[in-house]
Amino acid sequence: MNIFNLYKDRILGIVNDLVKASALPQGLDLSKVAAEPPRDAAHGDIATNVAMVLSKPVGKNPREIAALLTEPLKKLQGVTEVSIAGPGFINLRLVGSTWANTLRHVLTIGTKFGDGDVGQGAAVNVEYVSANPTGPMHVGHARGAVVGDALARLLAKAGFKVTKEYYINDAGGQVNSAARAVRMRYLQVLGRLSEDEFQAALARKEIEYGGAYLIPIAETLAKRDGDKWAAGDESAWLAPIKAFVVAEMMVMIKDDLAALGVQHDLFTSEKALVDSGKVNSAVKFLENAGLMYTGILEPPKGKTPDDWEARPQRLFKATEFGDEIDRPLQKSDGSWTYFAGDIAYHKDKVDRGFFQLINVWGADHGGYVKRVQAALKALTAGKGELDVVLCQMVKVLNNGEPVKMSKRAGNFVTMRDLIDAVGKDVVRFIMLTRKSDAGLDFDYAKVTEKTRDNPVFYVQYAHARGRSVFRHAKDMWPSADFSDAGLAQAQLDLLQDPDEIGALRLMAAWPRIVEQAALTHEPHRVAFYLNDLASQFHGLWNKGNDATELRFLQADNQAISLARLALVRGVGLVIASGLDVYGVEPVEEMR
Repeated sequence: MNIFNLYKDRILGIVNDLVKASALPQGLDLSKVAAEPPRDAAHGDIATNVAMVLSKPVGKNPREIAALLTEPLKKLQGVTEVSIAGPGFINLRLVGSTWANTLRHVLTIGTKFGDGDVGQGAAVNVEYVSANPTGPMHVGHARGAVVGDALARLLAKAGFKVTKEYYINDAGGQVNSAARAVRMRYLQVLGRLSEDEFQAALARKEIEYGGAYLIPIAETLAKRDGDKWAAGDESAWLAPIKAFVVAEMMVMIKDDLAALGVQHDLFTSEKALVDSGKVNSAVKFLENAGLMYTGILEPPKGKTPDDWEARPQRLFKATEFGDEIDRPLQKSDGSWTYFAGDIAYHKDKVDRGFFQLINVWGADHGGYVKRVQAALKALTAGKGELDVVLCQMVKVLNNGEPVKMSKRAGNFVTMRDLIDAVGKDVVRFIMLTRKSDAGLDFDYAKVTEKTRDNPVFYVQYAHARGRSVFRHAKDMWPSADFSDAGLAQAQLDLLQDPDEIGALRLMAAWPRIVEQAALTHEPHRVAFYLNDLASQFHGLWNKGNDATELRFLQADNQAISLARLALVRGVGLVIASGLDVYGVEPVEEMR
């Protein structure tokens, strides 16, 4: 029940009727017509830009067109007033029963309120986290995991068919480095290497990873294989140890993700793509499409990337699809560039039926976006869409001071450190309180304080306060029907206070928030909305404390009490619906 879409459809119906009556010309583009809440609630309940959209193609002043639309708009069901504002905006005021009907609808369908069909069942692939299987995940991975998971939930609520995917980067040099480090720890476990020798190798950069998390993996390897890999050339032990390390690291990663409440539908291996020949076939596809050639790239300005070589190379015509330069797909040693593997991976997604793709990456991958988007355009003849959501870094603080690095990881604060310190729900909510491409400070002290400045507490407190009202109501009227169905039968027209109407109007906006946040791929909008709804509810609570006649429960007036209980329950259901998008459990009581 998206009331704004409902009235948008009715407005478009009026325009089409005027076209049929020759009052407006044929062939109008109505795609940019909107119906949305006005910036100032005093102006009305719904604002539309229809007159301004039509002004240029019709060749009339927007206010002239608005005047033409005014009388038909007044005849729309539920409209009590139509006014023209500014350069030609049209504001509609709705009959009061509109908000009571919205509340009854919320009470009828519960947390499904906000579910929409804008996605029309379209298949969307959301790939997120995809951390290298070389160690525990850090706070940056936590943000990407939460943003991706919440976005996937949001898209599903808006009617898309979502597949949540994790790409295992298990074919590159990083996993080789991790395997070498684990073998050294393995030699330590066997008594063949001292800690000083290990640290010396780390200092000489013979190995890249030195965290303590490698030790239990090495112990498990020794328990399984004994001293089988203690001797011999690297060519003998690298591949089997690498496979073992990737498997063990993925167990660790999946365990950390589970602790955060994050699950994926599919895990795709880069190594499996390479071994199955899919990189070869993807490059062949581009060859057959005439999108490859042999050439020498100009040396790039600034830092030289790993895939640049001053020699003839097989290049992908990325510039034909919006990239700055053409891109090499094969190194001089014959191995594929990382980008070649990514092309194969995205072709694999397309081959599986996905033409709408969303990748959630760290901000350090920002320079990589255009080339992958170019590849997708080439692979799908422009039919595929790839949006890359970039997540900026997270600073972990405590009372404004930087938090020390994790002992287990050795050089960064891990995702599990955050979860263990404040719980998964706090981590998830706070990670979504800012737009993903903006930096985020995660301050242990601030995210656990019980004040309005802590958004997760403020929203959860609104839900808990609502539940406390019902506990008092059951003591006051033990035999009353406080079920959602029972409350839907209350005299909701008794809700007349401006702040009560304000709360109802905010509740009615929830389906529109879901739709807009899903279409823009911006799950942080939900946090802003929940904060506004919680603020409206807390304002009602405080107002009731100040004025007896506005209290939620009045022993001598059960009718108004039931109406207000219906409002309290409606607010709670919408908050729970929003928290569910975030994968956060609403609390029943604050302790």
